[in-house]
Amino acid sequence: MIAIGCDHAGVEMKKAVIQALTEKGFELKDMGTDGEPCDYPDMAKTVCGLVASGECEKGILICGTGIGMSIAANKIKGIRAALCSDSFSTRFTRLHNDANVMCMGARTLGPGLACELAEIFLTTGFEGGRHQRRIDLITDIENNN
Repeated sequence: MIAIGCDHAGVEMKKAVIQALTEKGFELKDMGTDGEPCDYPDMAKTVCGLVASGECEKGILICGTGIGMSIAANKIKGIRAALCSDSFSTRFTRLHNDANVMCMGARTLGPGLACELAEIFLTTGFEGGRHQRRIDLITDIENNN
């Protein structure tokens, strides 16, 4: 299960991503918004709470630029959120960083690219190995600060 949410700037992109991923067989949990104004930190907290608890495997967050969502998401223990705007970075944030939440900007990406990046994010695995040590270092920072 993939949790997805957006603020009011990301509604149309969220709809496109949900449709594309559903057609590919992914199961999504839509946490809103459906157009009503909301604050992106609240949406990040909701979606990331589902990921951090294990109820959802990964999360997708969309706001105007994706920056606010990524900042807010990374404040939540257990979340490794990445701002994704190109296929290379999206692939490598999974391969090397084991990111569990992707953030995108509805005002900086077109819906076609957003759908492509979401699929890359959800289908790329973590390489582990030497990268696991770095994830452990990140977790240590998170647990001790």
